[in-house]
Amino acid sequence: MATTPLTLDTFEPTVLSGGITIVDFWAEWCGPCRAFAPVFEQASETHGDITFAKVDTEAEQQLAGQLQIMSIPTVMVFRDGILLYSEPGAMPAHQLEQVIGAVRALDMDEVRRDIAEDERANTAGSGD
Repeated sequence: MATTPLTLDTFEPTVLSGGITIVDFWAEWCGPCRAFAPVFEQASETHGDITFAKVDTEAEQQLAGQLQIMSIPTVMVFRDGILLYSEPGAMPAHQLEQVIGAVRALDMDEVRRDIAEDERANTAGSGD
């Protein structure tokens, strides 16, 4: 499976589409990005049920800015539209596999309950 290029217009519909989406923020001039690219591509071949996407931060500066991408490569992992992981830095294949395994193992009903509880606590604590 090949990776999917994302733009400002396609980012949100892609990450909100359900399932797992892993996004690599990169740039052509970035050495660590070039080193990580084959690891990311290999994972996309191994995990056909996951959407692997790439954002060229040079071409998509507005999107990178909105997402506060300060360092590249940065990997973000979404599941069912929820951001579960965001870390800068290239990672070896075994680490990417660990992230994928951890995201697959999550009980998303429990994640949604935790988010709802956090939101209620923040609203109650704000004094509004």
